[in-house]
Formats: sequence, C-alpha cells, structure tokens
Amino acid sequence: MAEWVRACDFKSLKPGEMMDFDFNDKKILLVNIDNTIYASDRICTHAYADLSMGFLNAEEKTVTCPLHMSVFNLNNGNPLNLPAKEPLLIYKTKIDNNSIFIFV
Repeated sequence: MAEWVRACDFKSLKPGEMMDFDFNDKKILLVNIDNTIYASDRICTHAYADLSMGFLNAEEKTVTCPLHMSVFNLNNGNPLNLPAKEPLLIYKTKIDNNSIFIFV
C-alpha cells in the first residue's frame, strides 16, 4: 500500500542538487530544480547504474546515466536516447513542514 514517506529536510537538498534515498526495496533519486522536487527510480533501466552519480541538467530537467550516458526526463521518466528504452518510475512529492515527502 502506497504512503507518504519523509525523505529529508527541504533545506538539505539545495537547488541544482541530487540526493539518493532508500525506502524498503526502492532506490530513489531526489532532485531539486528551482525548489521543485522531482523523484524517480535511482537505478538506470538499461544497466545497473546509480543515477545519483550521474549528471543533472537543470535547464532541461534531465539526468544522464554515468555508465552509458542515457538521458532521462525527470517529469515523466522517459529515456531520451539509447541505450535505455524503458522509462524510470516517477514518484509524487510534496513539501510539508520543511520536509520532503515521497509517495511510495
């Protein structure tokens, strides 16, 4: 059953930064772009690579996998180039009492 889970303090994830977050068996990537929080699966859908070690393009709202350079849209999880073909799972986020929550 899905629930809202507290991930971290809002102040601990500054604009232009990425952070990893684990909850149960889920590995989640948190991203702050202009104080909007995005959350997605953290592991690339092509090969096992941690996207929190990748490259953020805040202007394009994308993250690039550090292993094979697949680029993912943070709004919808879709890969924008090969070799990744499958989208990332995207999670709803909210900020409440200066904390970031993820619906997982």
